[in-house]
Amino acid sequence: MSFSNLGLSPEIIRAVSELGYDKPTPIQMQAIPVALAGGDIMAGAQTGTGKTASFTLPLLQRLSSDQNVKNNANGFPPIRALILTPTRELAAQVQESVRDYGKYLNLNSMVMFGGVSIGPQKQKLRHRVDILVATPGRLLDHVQQGTVNLSRVEVLVLDEADRMLDMGFINDIRRVLSLLPKQRQNLLFFATFSDKVKTLAAGLLNNPTMIEVARRNVTAAKIVQKVYHVDRERKRQLLAHLIQANKWYQVLVFSRTKYGADRLVKQLGEDRIQALAIHGNKSQGARTHALAKFKDGTLQVLVATDIAARGLDISELPHVINYDLPNVPEDYVHRIGRTGRAGAEGQAISLVCVDEHHLLADIEKLIEQRLPKEFIPGFAVNPEIKAEPIPNGRKAPSGGGGHKTRRSAPKSASQRSAKPASSRTAAGEKKSGPSSSAPRRSKRK
Repeated sequence: MSFSNLGLSPEIIRAVSELGYDKPTPIQMQAIPVALAGGDIMAGAQTGTGKTASFTLPLLQRLSSDQNVKNNANGFPPIRALILTPTRELAAQVQESVRDYGKYLNLNSMVMFGGVSIGPQKQKLRHRVDILVATPGRLLDHVQQGTVNLSRVEVLVLDEADRMLDMGFINDIRRVLSLLPKQRQNLLFFATFSDKVKTLAAGLLNNPTMIEVARRNVTAAKIVQKVYHVDRERKRQLLAHLIQANKWYQVLVFSRTKYGADRLVKQLGEDRIQALAIHGNKSQGARTHALAKFKDGTLQVLVATDIAARGLDISELPHVINYDLPNVPEDYVHRIGRTGRAGAEGQAISLVCVDEHHLLADIEKLIEQRLPKEFIPGFAVNPEIKAEPIPNGRKAPSGGGGHKTRRSAPKSASQRSAKPASSRTAAGEKKSGPSSSAPRRSKRK
Protein backbone atom coordinates (compact mmCIF):
# COMPACT_ATOMS: atom_id res chain seq x y z
CA MET A 1 0.00 0.00 0.00
CA SER A 2 1.16 3.54 -0.75
CA PHE A 3 0.13 6.87 0.77
CA SER A 4 -1.95 7.59 -2.31
CA ASN A 5 -4.29 4.74 -1.25
CA LEU A 6 -5.10 6.42 2.06
CA GLY A 7 -7.19 9.30 0.70
CA LEU A 8 -4.61 12.04 1.13
CA SER A 9 -4.39 15.03 -1.22
CA PRO A 10 -1.75 15.24 -3.98
CA GLU A 11 -0.10 18.14 -2.13
CA ILE A 12 0.38 16.07 1.03
CA ILE A 13 1.58 13.02 -0.91
CA ARG A 14 4.08 15.22 -2.76
CA ALA A 15 5.52 16.53 0.52
CA VAL A 16 5.68 13.04 2.03
CA SER A 17 7.42 11.70 -1.08
CA GLU A 18 10.01 14.48 -1.03
CA LEU A 19 10.88 13.46 2.54
CA GLY A 20 11.70 9.98 1.25
CA TYR A 21 8.61 8.08 2.41
CA ASP A 22 6.69 5.93 -0.05
CA LYS A 23 4.91 3.33 2.08
CA PRO A 24 2.95 3.98 5.27
CA THR A 25 3.92 2.17 8.48
CA PRO A 26 1.43 -0.16 10.18
CA ILE A 27 0.13 2.48 12.57
CA GLN A 28 -0.26 4.96 9.71
CA MET A 29 -2.23 2.43 7.65
CA GLN A 30 -4.61 1.88 10.57
CA ALA A 31 -4.89 5.37 12.04
CA ILE A 32 -5.05 7.62 8.97
CA PRO A 33 -8.31 6.22 7.49
CA VAL A 34 -10.04 6.35 10.89
CA ALA A 35 -8.88 9.92 11.50
CA LEU A 36 -9.94 11.00 8.00
CA ALA A 37 -13.41 9.60 8.71
CA GLY A 38 -13.64 11.90 11.75
CA GLY A 39 -13.56 9.26 14.47
CA ASP A 40 -11.81 9.44 17.82
CA ILE A 41 -8.67 7.33 18.18
CA MET A 42 -6.88 5.71 21.09
CA ALA A 43 -3.57 4.53 19.64
CA GLY A 44 -0.70 2.69 21.29
CA ALA A 45 2.57 2.27 19.45
CA GLN A 46 6.24 1.91 20.22
CA THR A 47 8.37 4.95 19.60
CA GLY A 48 9.87 5.11 16.13
CA THR A 49 6.86 3.58 14.39
CA GLY A 50 5.76 6.72 12.55
CA LYS A 51 2.95 7.79 14.85
CA THR A 52 3.56 11.52 14.35
CA ALA A 53 2.61 11.24 10.68
CA SER A 54 -0.39 9.10 11.63
CA PHE A 55 -2.05 12.14 13.19
CA THR A 56 -0.44 15.07 11.34
CA LEU A 57 -1.31 13.81 7.85
CA PRO A 58 -5.08 13.35 8.40
CA LEU A 59 -5.18 16.57 10.43
CA LEU A 60 -3.63 18.49 7.52
CA GLN A 61 -6.02 16.78 5.10
CA ARG A 62 -9.07 17.72 7.14
CA LEU A 63 -8.14 21.36 7.66
CA SER A 64 -7.04 21.94 4.05
CA SER A 65 -10.26 20.41 2.68
CA ASP A 66 -12.38 23.01 4.45
CA GLN A 67 -10.88 26.49 4.57
CA ASN A 68 -14.12 28.49 4.51
CA VAL A 69 -13.78 29.33 8.16
CA LYS A 70 -15.08 32.58 9.60
CA ASN A 71 -12.92 34.75 11.83
CA ASN A 72 -13.49 35.02 15.55
CA ALA A 73 -15.39 37.98 16.95
CA ASN A 74 -12.10 39.83 17.36
CA GLY A 75 -11.39 39.50 13.65
CA PHE A 76 -8.67 36.84 13.99
CA PRO A 77 -8.88 33.44 12.28
CA PRO A 78 -9.52 30.65 14.81
CA ILE A 79 -7.07 28.00 15.97
CA ARG A 80 -8.53 24.86 14.42
CA ALA A 81 -6.24 22.13 15.74
CA LEU A 82 -4.34 21.77 19.01
CA ILE A 83 -1.53 19.27 19.55
CA LEU A 84 -0.37 18.89 23.16
CA THR A 85 3.01 17.30 23.94
CA PRO A 86 4.80 16.76 27.27
CA THR A 87 8.20 18.30 26.45
CA ARG A 88 9.70 21.17 24.51
CA GLU A 89 11.81 18.86 22.35
CA LEU A 90 8.82 16.78 21.31
CA ALA A 91 6.77 19.90 20.59
CA ALA A 92 9.51 21.23 18.32
CA GLN A 93 9.76 17.86 16.56
CA VAL A 94 6.00 17.67 15.95
CA GLN A 95 5.90 21.24 14.67
CA GLU A 96 8.70 20.41 12.24
CA SER A 97 6.65 17.48 10.92
CA VAL A 98 3.53 19.63 10.56
CA ARG A 99 5.52 22.21 8.62
CA ASP A 100 7.25 19.67 6.38
CA TYR A 101 4.14 17.62 5.55
CA GLY A 102 2.05 20.73 5.01
CA LYS A 103 4.55 22.72 2.93
CA TYR A 104 2.26 22.79 -0.14
CA LEU A 105 -0.92 23.63 1.79
CA ASN A 106 -2.37 27.00 2.68
CA LEU A 107 -2.18 26.35 6.42
CA ASN A 108 -0.19 28.07 9.15
CA SER A 109 1.19 26.48 12.30
CA MET A 110 3.26 27.49 15.30
CA VAL A 111 4.84 25.95 18.38
CA MET A 112 4.83 27.32 21.92
CA PHE A 113 6.73 26.10 24.96
CA GLY A 114 8.49 27.49 28.01
CA GLY A 115 12.14 28.37 28.40
CA VAL A 116 11.96 31.12 25.79
CA SER A 117 10.48 34.59 25.72
CA ILE A 118 6.70 34.68 25.53
CA GLY A 119 6.73 37.92 23.49
CA PRO A 120 7.46 36.44 20.03
CA GLN A 121 4.79 33.81 20.65
CA LYS A 122 2.23 36.53 21.39
CA GLN A 123 3.27 38.26 18.17
CA LYS A 124 2.67 35.11 16.10
CA LEU A 125 -0.74 34.62 17.69
CA ARG A 126 -1.80 37.98 16.26
CA HIS A 127 -1.70 36.35 12.85
CA ARG A 128 -3.41 33.31 11.44
CA VAL A 129 -2.58 30.06 13.24
CA ASP A 130 -4.49 27.02 12.03
CA ILE A 131 -2.49 24.42 13.97
CA LEU A 132 -1.00 25.05 17.40
CA VAL A 133 1.59 22.69 18.90
CA ALA A 134 2.13 23.37 22.59
CA THR A 135 3.27 22.14 25.97
CA PRO A 136 0.55 22.46 28.63
CA GLY A 137 2.31 24.92 30.93
CA ARG A 138 3.12 27.60 28.36
CA LEU A 139 -0.28 27.18 26.70
CA LEU A 140 -2.00 27.97 30.00
CA ASP A 141 0.25 31.00 30.44
CA HIS A 142 -1.18 32.35 27.18
CA VAL A 143 -4.71 31.46 28.28
CA GLN A 144 -4.16 33.32 31.55
CA GLN A 145 -2.90 36.38 29.68
CA GLY A 146 -5.75 36.25 27.17
CA THR A 147 -3.51 35.81 24.14
CA VAL A 148 -4.91 32.50 22.88
CA ASN A 149 -8.48 31.42 22.08
CA LEU A 150 -9.27 27.71 21.95
CA SER A 151 -13.03 27.95 21.60
CA ARG A 152 -13.11 26.77 17.97
CA VAL A 153 -10.63 23.91 18.01
CA GLU A 154 -11.87 21.12 15.71
CA VAL A 155 -9.19 18.51 16.43
CA LEU A 156 -7.33 17.79 19.68
CA VAL A 157 -4.25 15.58 19.68
CA LEU A 158 -2.66 14.37 22.91
CA ASP A 159 0.75 13.05 21.91
CA GLU A 160 2.60 10.88 24.45
CA ALA A 161 -0.41 11.10 26.75
CA ASP A 162 1.11 8.57 29.15
CA ARG A 163 4.22 10.73 29.55
CA MET A 164 2.11 13.82 30.27
CA LEU A 165 0.26 11.93 32.98
CA ASP A 166 3.50 10.58 34.46
CA MET A 167 4.84 14.14 34.64
CA GLY A 168 1.81 15.32 36.60
CA PHE A 169 0.09 17.34 33.88
CA ILE A 170 -3.38 15.90 34.53
CA ASN A 171 -4.78 19.11 36.06
CA ASP A 172 -3.35 21.21 33.23
CA ILE A 173 -4.89 18.85 30.69
CA ARG A 174 -8.27 19.12 32.39
CA ARG A 175 -8.00 22.90 32.36
CA VAL A 176 -7.23 22.88 28.63
CA LEU A 177 -10.12 20.49 27.92
CA SER A 178 -12.52 22.85 29.69
CA LEU A 179 -11.59 25.58 27.19
CA LEU A 180 -12.31 23.49 24.08
CA PRO A 181 -15.66 23.03 22.30
CA LYS A 182 -17.43 19.81 23.22
CA GLN A 183 -17.90 18.87 19.58
CA ARG A 184 -14.45 17.99 18.32
CA GLN A 185 -12.30 15.09 17.16
CA ASN A 186 -9.90 13.61 19.73
CA LEU A 187 -6.75 11.66 18.89
CA LEU A 188 -4.91 10.17 21.87
CA PHE A 189 -1.51 8.50 21.41
CA PHE A 190 0.52 6.67 24.01
CA ALA A 191 3.62 4.48 24.13
CA THR A 192 2.79 2.51 27.27
CA PHE A 193 -0.69 1.60 28.44
CA SER A 194 -1.65 2.26 32.05
CA ASP A 195 -4.70 2.71 34.24
CA LYS A 196 -4.14 6.47 34.13
CA VAL A 197 -4.29 6.45 30.33
CA LYS A 198 -7.44 4.32 30.45
CA THR A 199 -9.10 6.75 32.87
CA LEU A 200 -8.16 9.77 30.76
CA ALA A 201 -9.46 8.12 27.60
CA ALA A 202 -12.78 7.22 29.25
CA GLY A 203 -13.53 10.86 30.00
CA LEU A 204 -12.13 12.27 26.77
CA LEU A 205 -12.94 10.02 23.83
CA ASN A 206 -16.25 9.35 22.13
CA ASN A 207 -16.63 5.74 20.96
CA PRO A 208 -12.93 5.58 19.99
CA THR A 209 -11.21 3.15 17.68
CA MET A 210 -8.47 1.32 19.58
CA ILE A 211 -5.29 0.85 17.56
CA GLU A 212 -2.23 -1.08 18.66
CA VAL A 213 0.56 -2.03 16.30
CA ALA A 214 2.64 -3.94 18.85
CA ARG A 215 2.08 -5.72 22.12
CA ARG A 216 1.94 -3.28 25.00
CA ASN A 217 5.11 -2.35 26.86
CA VAL A 218 7.52 -4.27 24.64
CA THR A 219 10.74 -3.20 22.97
CA ALA A 220 11.38 -3.02 19.23
CA ALA A 221 12.55 -6.31 17.73
CA LYS A 222 15.54 -4.76 15.95
CA ILE A 223 17.08 -3.30 19.10
CA VAL A 224 19.98 -5.44 20.35
CA GLN A 225 19.85 -5.20 24.14
CA LYS A 226 22.75 -6.00 26.47
CA VAL A 227 23.58 -5.65 30.15
CA TYR A 228 27.06 -5.10 31.56
CA HIS A 229 27.36 -5.63 35.31
CA VAL A 230 29.92 -3.22 36.72
CA ASP A 231 30.91 -1.69 40.05
CA ARG A 232 29.24 1.66 40.63
CA GLU A 233 32.60 3.47 40.86
CA ARG A 234 33.78 2.04 37.51
CA LYS A 235 30.78 2.87 35.36
CA ARG A 236 32.42 5.91 33.85
CA GLN A 237 35.58 4.00 32.94
CA LEU A 238 33.54 1.22 31.31
CA LEU A 239 31.46 3.73 29.36
CA ALA A 240 34.59 5.47 28.06
CA HIS A 241 36.14 2.10 27.18
CA LEU A 242 33.09 0.99 25.19
CA ILE A 243 32.92 4.26 23.26
CA GLN A 244 36.62 4.42 22.47
CA ALA A 245 37.30 0.73 21.83
CA ASN A 246 34.33 0.41 19.48
CA LYS A 247 34.78 3.87 17.94
CA TRP A 248 31.11 4.68 18.54
CA TYR A 249 29.57 7.92 17.35
CA GLN A 250 26.16 9.43 18.13
CA VAL A 251 25.85 7.80 21.53
CA LEU A 252 22.84 8.80 23.61
CA VAL A 253 23.54 8.24 27.30
CA PHE A 254 20.84 8.39 29.97
CA SER A 255 21.62 9.63 33.46
CA ARG A 256 19.20 9.43 36.37
CA THR A 257 19.87 12.98 37.61
CA LYS A 258 20.78 16.41 36.29
CA TYR A 259 23.81 16.51 38.57
CA GLY A 260 24.93 13.13 37.31
CA ALA A 261 24.55 14.19 33.69
CA ASP A 262 26.71 17.30 34.15
CA ARG A 263 29.32 15.35 36.13
CA LEU A 264 29.50 12.64 33.46
CA VAL A 265 29.99 15.21 30.68
CA LYS A 266 32.94 16.66 32.59
CA GLN A 267 34.44 13.22 33.18
CA LEU A 268 34.05 12.17 29.53
CA GLY A 269 35.79 15.40 28.54
CA GLU A 270 38.74 14.32 30.67
CA ASP A 271 38.78 11.11 28.60
CA ARG A 272 38.81 13.22 25.41
CA ILE A 273 35.27 12.24 24.51
CA GLN A 274 33.20 15.21 23.36
CA ALA A 275 29.89 15.30 25.23
CA LEU A 276 27.13 17.74 26.15
CA ALA A 277 24.14 17.38 28.48
CA ILE A 278 20.47 18.24 28.18
CA HIS A 279 18.13 18.39 31.16
CA GLY A 280 15.60 20.65 32.84
CA ASN A 281 18.16 23.04 34.30
CA LYS A 282 19.68 23.80 30.89
CA SER A 283 18.43 26.85 29.03
CA GLN A 284 16.35 26.22 25.95
CA GLY A 285 19.16 27.67 23.85
CA ALA A 286 21.68 25.24 25.32
CA ARG A 287 19.34 22.30 24.79
CA THR A 288 18.63 23.28 21.19
CA HIS A 289 22.35 23.76 20.51
CA ALA A 290 23.27 20.36 21.96
CA LEU A 291 20.52 18.57 20.03
CA ALA A 292 21.51 20.24 16.76
CA LYS A 293 25.16 19.21 17.15
CA PHE A 294 24.13 15.66 18.07
CA LYS A 295 21.75 15.33 15.13
CA ASP A 296 24.26 16.55 12.56
CA GLY A 297 26.93 14.19 13.87
CA THR A 298 29.37 16.81 15.18
CA LEU A 299 28.75 15.79 18.82
CA GLN A 300 29.84 12.29 19.78
CA VAL A 301 27.90 11.85 23.03
CA LEU A 302 24.70 13.41 24.32
CA VAL A 303 24.01 12.82 28.01
CA ALA A 304 20.35 13.25 28.92
CA THR A 305 17.91 12.82 31.75
CA ASP A 306 14.51 11.35 30.94
CA ILE A 307 13.38 14.68 29.54
CA ALA A 308 14.78 13.44 26.22
CA ALA A 309 13.39 9.92 26.32
CA ARG A 310 10.52 10.82 24.02
CA GLY A 311 11.42 14.10 22.38
CA LEU A 312 14.35 12.98 20.26
CA ASP A 313 13.92 11.94 16.65
CA ILE A 314 17.31 11.09 15.19
CA SER A 315 17.52 9.08 12.01
CA GLU A 316 19.35 5.78 12.51
CA LEU A 317 20.64 6.57 16.00
CA PRO A 318 22.97 3.60 16.56
CA HIS A 319 23.58 3.50 20.33
CA VAL A 320 21.61 4.17 23.51
CA ILE A 321 23.30 3.57 26.86
CA ASN A 322 21.58 3.46 30.22
CA TYR A 323 24.36 4.80 32.41
CA ASP A 324 21.81 4.64 35.24
CA LEU A 325 18.77 2.40 35.05
CA PRO A 326 15.49 4.32 35.28
CA ASN A 327 13.48 4.15 38.47
CA VAL A 328 10.29 3.45 36.49
CA PRO A 329 10.60 0.35 34.27
CA GLU A 330 8.40 1.79 31.52
CA ASP A 331 10.99 4.52 31.04
CA TYR A 332 13.44 1.84 29.90
CA VAL A 333 11.17 1.14 26.91
CA HIS A 334 10.97 4.86 26.10
CA ARG A 335 14.71 5.38 26.44
CA ILE A 336 15.87 2.58 24.20
CA GLY A 337 13.11 3.42 21.73
CA ARG A 338 15.32 6.29 20.58
CA THR A 339 17.25 3.67 18.57
CA GLY A 340 15.91 0.98 16.24
CA ARG A 341 13.39 3.44 14.82
CA ALA A 342 11.31 2.89 11.69
CA GLY A 343 12.81 -0.54 11.08
CA ALA A 344 16.47 0.44 11.53
CA GLU A 345 18.76 -1.59 13.74
CA GLY A 346 20.07 -0.23 17.01
CA GLN A 347 21.93 -1.19 20.16
CA ALA A 348 20.84 -0.54 23.74
CA ILE A 349 23.32 -1.16 26.55
CA SER A 350 22.67 -0.92 30.28
CA LEU A 351 25.46 -0.48 32.83
CA VAL A 352 24.13 -2.09 36.00
CA CYS A 353 25.73 -1.87 39.42
CA VAL A 354 24.74 -3.82 42.52
CA ASP A 355 22.41 -1.01 43.64
CA GLU A 356 20.27 -1.50 40.53
CA HIS A 357 19.63 -5.23 40.50
CA HIS A 358 16.02 -4.72 41.62
CA LEU A 359 15.49 -2.12 38.87
CA LEU A 360 16.80 -4.57 36.28
CA ALA A 361 14.44 -7.25 37.58
CA ASP A 362 11.49 -4.84 37.25
CA ILE A 363 12.47 -4.04 33.66
CA GLU A 364 12.81 -7.70 32.69
CA LYS A 365 9.42 -8.42 34.23
CA LEU A 366 7.81 -5.60 32.26
CA ILE A 367 9.26 -6.55 28.87
CA GLU A 368 8.90 -10.27 29.62
CA GLN A 369 12.41 -11.22 28.66
CA ARG A 370 15.79 -11.75 30.29
CA LEU A 371 18.37 -9.33 28.98
CA PRO A 372 21.64 -10.97 27.90
CA LYS A 373 24.63 -10.29 30.15
CA GLU A 374 28.12 -9.63 28.79
CA PHE A 375 31.45 -9.05 30.49
CA ILE A 376 34.49 -6.98 29.53
CA PRO A 377 37.95 -8.17 30.63
CA GLY A 378 39.32 -5.88 33.31
CA PHE A 379 35.90 -4.85 34.58
CA ALA A 380 35.00 -7.80 36.77
CA VAL A 381 32.51 -7.06 39.54
CA ASN A 382 33.81 -6.99 43.12
CA PRO A 383 31.45 -9.34 45.04
CA GLU A 384 32.31 -7.68 48.35
CA ILE A 385 30.63 -4.40 47.39
CA LYS A 386 27.20 -4.21 49.01
CA ALA A 387 24.11 -2.61 47.54
CA GLU A 388 23.23 0.90 48.68
CA PRO A 389 19.72 2.35 48.51
CA ILE A 390 18.72 4.71 45.71
CA PRO A 391 15.87 6.68 47.34
CA ASN A 392 13.17 7.32 44.75
CA GLY A 393 15.66 6.60 42.00
CA ARG A 394 18.13 9.22 43.19
CA LYS A 395 21.58 8.87 44.68
CA ALA A 396 23.30 11.69 46.52
CA PRO A 397 26.58 12.78 44.93
CA SER A 398 29.73 11.88 46.79
CA GLY A 399 31.08 14.58 49.07
CA GLY A 400 27.68 16.03 49.88
CA GLY A 401 26.14 18.58 47.58
CA GLY A 402 22.68 18.91 49.00
CA HIS A 403 21.03 16.61 46.45
CA LYS A 404 17.48 15.78 47.48
CA THR A 405 16.67 12.13 47.97
CA ARG A 406 12.93 12.35 47.73
CA ARG A 407 10.73 13.91 45.08
CA SER A 408 7.42 15.28 46.23
CA ALA A 409 4.27 14.00 44.62
CA PRO A 410 2.75 16.30 41.97
CA LYS A 411 0.88 19.08 43.70
CA SER A 412 -2.66 20.13 43.10
CA ALA A 413 -3.51 22.92 40.71
CA SER A 414 -4.16 25.33 43.58
CA GLN A 415 -0.85 24.49 45.18
CA ARG A 416 1.00 24.95 41.90
CA SER A 417 -0.54 28.35 41.30
CA ALA A 418 0.96 29.48 44.62
CA LYS A 419 4.47 28.35 43.66
CA PRO A 420 7.22 30.89 43.06
CA ALA A 421 8.01 31.65 39.46
CA SER A 422 11.17 29.55 39.45
CA SER A 423 9.26 26.27 39.95
CA ARG A 424 9.72 23.63 37.26
CA THR A 425 8.56 20.21 36.26
CA ALA A 426 11.05 17.46 35.56
CA ALA A 427 11.15 18.57 31.93
CA GLY A 428 11.95 22.18 32.68
CA GLU A 429 8.42 23.15 31.59
CA LYS A 430 6.82 25.19 34.34
CA LYS A 431 3.19 24.30 34.89
CA SER A 432 0.43 26.88 35.21
CA GLY A 433 -2.37 26.60 37.68
CA PRO A 434 -5.87 26.48 36.20
CA SER A 435 -7.15 29.64 37.83
CA SER A 436 -7.29 32.65 35.56
CA SER A 437 -6.86 34.80 38.66
CA ALA A 438 -3.45 33.31 39.45
CA PRO A 439 -0.64 35.83 39.82
CA ARG A 440 0.80 36.91 36.51
CA ARG A 441 4.34 35.73 35.91
CA SER A 442 6.71 37.87 33.98
CA LYS A 443 8.95 35.16 32.52
CA ARG A 444 8.81 31.41 31.94
CA LYS A 445 12.06 29.56 32.19
